[in-house]
Amino acid sequence: MLNLKDRVAVVFGVANKRSIAWAIVQKLHEAGAQLAIGYQNERLKAEAENLIAELPGAQAFQCDVANDAEITQVFEQLKTRYGRIHTLVHSIAYAPADELKNDFLQTSREGFRVAHDVSVYSLIALSRAAAPLMTEGGSIMTLTYYGAEKVVPHYNVMGVAKAALEATVRYLAADLGKHNIRVNAISAGPIKTLAARGIGGLGDMLKAHAERSPLGRNVEQSEVGGTALYLASDLASGVTGETIYVDCGYNIMGF
Repeated sequence: MLNLKDRVAVVFGVANKRSIAWAIVQKLHEAGAQLAIGYQNERLKAEAENLIAELPGAQAFQCDVANDAEITQVFEQLKTRYGRIHTLVHSIAYAPADELKNDFLQTSREGFRVAHDVSVYSLIALSRAAAPLMTEGGSIMTLTYYGAEKVVPHYNVMGVAKAALEATVRYLAADLGKHNIRVNAISAGPIKTLAARGIGGLGDMLKAHAERSPLGRNVEQSEVGGTALYLASDLASGVTGETIYVDCGYNIMGF
């Protein structure tokens, strides 16, 4: 078992127990990390507090990642409470529902802006706020999907946003490497999460992945969590700017 005792991990994007972020939180907790969980607004506060009740020592912090003032405020709180942090997990993506129902050609200007602001720019904003607290170096990670590279029906503007997110990982890695801060993305296969239910044809997607992947099945949340734990640990000390696939090998198949 990897040991992250005395390390602080900040995780954004825990929606419920089916979310990938929750699986990551569990793995980090098992390894001994101190956990700070970011939730979006007052409406989600009760859900966040119910979840962290299972994690002794964890704390919840409200932060809308589309609001720079809230980001500044929450990282001031984190600095006061912990002094420094070691891991930042960005598991956040959003696009208006209509943008995932209509043809990609019909993407609205506002829908495109919102998808990129929430799903991509937030990683830059959170990394900028976190970097000064990573005084001992650190690991920043985000979640992406194969739709960044290949066309996935109904994924639409989220695919374009994920492509921008993966490019952002590389640019941030280049900027932050001099501070011994690593930045990577995990490209998870399709999983039945609350967010994924907004994508049309999820059942067909899961079936196709299971049939075509070399391992003959779909990936589980815990497997994504395990990769996040690896990236948070010293075992990944030489890994940065990468997109790591955790999809049972689906992405390597041509047909």
